[in-house]
Amino acid sequence: MKLKYISVGILCAILMLNIIFTQFMVHQYFYENYTNTLIFGGLNIILFPIAILIYKKTKNVKA
Repeated sequence: MKLKYISVGILCAILMLNIIFTQFMVHQYFYENYTNTLIFGGLNIILFPIAILIYKKTKNVKA
């Protein structure tokens, strides 16, 4: 399996985690669990630079 396909799969997994964490964050905010809201918001913020690094590595790979 090529490195580019693996990187696309990892980016899809990160996108899925972002969607899940955002849904949990909204759910926790609705039930006024603000500590959990901040935790899930922080996890979303941490995943974003990781996705950018993977994208830049994939962009430089020659197919």
